[in-house]
Amino acid sequence: MVDFPGYSLSGMIASFLFILLTMKKSDDFRVIGPAYPILARVGEDALLTCQLFPKRTAMHMEVRWYRSEPGTPVIAHWDGVEVTQMQVEEYRDRIEWIDDNIAKGSVTLKIHNIQPSDNGQYWCHFQEGNYHGETSLLLKVANVGSAPNIHMEGPREGEVQLVCTAKGWFPEPQVYWEDITGQRLLTLQAYHIQDEEGLFYVEDTLVIRNMSVETVSCFISIPVLTEVKGAVIALPEKLQSELASLKVIGPSDPIIVRVGEDIQLTCSLFPKANAQSMEVRWVQAHRYPAVYVYMNGDHVAREQMVDYRGRTTLVSDAIHEGRLTLQIHNATASDDGQYQCLFEKDGVFQKASLDLKVVAVGSSPRITMEVLTDGEVQLMCTASGWFPLPHMQWRDMEGKTIPSASEILHSDSHGLFHVETLLLITNSSLANVTCSISNLPLGEEKTAAFTLSESRMTFSWAILPVLGLLLVMAIGIIWRKNKK
Repeated sequence: MVDFPGYSLSGMIASFLFILLTMKKSDDFRVIGPAYPILARVGEDALLTCQLFPKRTAMHMEVRWYRSEPGTPVIAHWDGVEVTQMQVEEYRDRIEWIDDNIAKGSVTLKIHNIQPSDNGQYWCHFQEGNYHGETSLLLKVANVGSAPNIHMEGPREGEVQLVCTAKGWFPEPQVYWEDITGQRLLTLQAYHIQDEEGLFYVEDTLVIRNMSVETVSCFISIPVLTEVKGAVIALPEKLQSELASLKVIGPSDPIIVRVGEDIQLTCSLFPKANAQSMEVRWVQAHRYPAVYVYMNGDHVAREQMVDYRGRTTLVSDAIHEGRLTLQIHNATASDDGQYQCLFEKDGVFQKASLDLKVVAVGSSPRITMEVLTDGEVQLMCTASGWFPLPHMQWRDMEGKTIPSASEILHSDSHGLFHVETLLLITNSSLANVTCSISNLPLGEEKTAAFTLSESRMTFSWAILPVLGLLLVMAIGIIWRKNKK
């Protein structure tokens, strides 16, 4: 064994291992960020900062901020120069790179005009050569919207329906009802949706069956913030209002309109009353977004559903009698369904329901034949452009229904149906059949007939020239062989 003066071999090995364990590679670093979520309100600016540890310059590193994929960064810098060709489009012109402390390894991403879509996880990524490190940051976006409004439907059968609405909240808020003692009341149904800007609209419904209840409050809040907004309604006062004693009358029978025609949705107050100062809205399932809203003598375009923009006209020449008609131009299959007409004043509303049936009579059925490998005959009947889903059936020459082998249906981009039905003929007695398609709401039917014997005769005549040509070719081949 070789020994060095003043040192033992075991001591040298221990010292060497200690140096290896404590020595740090020159490119080793960690990335750290804030320990808590970053809170920003809609419309404000947000600062997202991350830091190298231990502190060192990042001036010549590649630094990028991204959300889901590193390859699609919010912003990226390489050697002090911004790389814009990879940047996510929604952040262009809304972000700012702050590198005042980049010599100490600290960089900040500033996002201007915060939107609900900015809510979520972000990643800060540093890379130098083949070594990289990253950390995540949580950005929580919040917005306090409008104070709630409480709408009361006029009393029906000893009960009152209250609807609490509010707009512009983010994230999805909590809505709850309380009586005058602070006791929570059970919501009948809740409807919460995000609008085009990503903000929440809420509509919560409460039914009061105990008419001794005089005061009810609706509150709305979001867990991220401590702010709460509320509204209170005094029921005895509302029950004395003008609309509490009125009714809204709509058509008693379904409204049937063909695709492409104009729809007329008429509602009126009973007894007659001037509706010029009232809010009138046509809705489908919920108050917002609406099919059409009339308020303060004008149309409220910002509350209208996208599908109805540019397609509606209000006929208000009889508004002083409480009668209004909404015209929806160029009816489409998607317009089919239930509508409600609401008249409201001073927080009290009355409503009527309307049943709209949109119909379309499409093409006549077309029958095609296919001879299967086993000699059986399969008929296919097709038709397109029908709405609602039509009824198709096969019949024999006596008018009796024949079960189909299968049915296929799908809708096109306009919501109109294309249908196919198959019939397998195994019984030679079925020489004549018909395929019919009908629109039940209109009672209209189109029919196509098919004669199997004629088809076979046509098939036979059509194949004769082919057989003749084959016979001539065969004779020609034999003649050439014999000639040789």
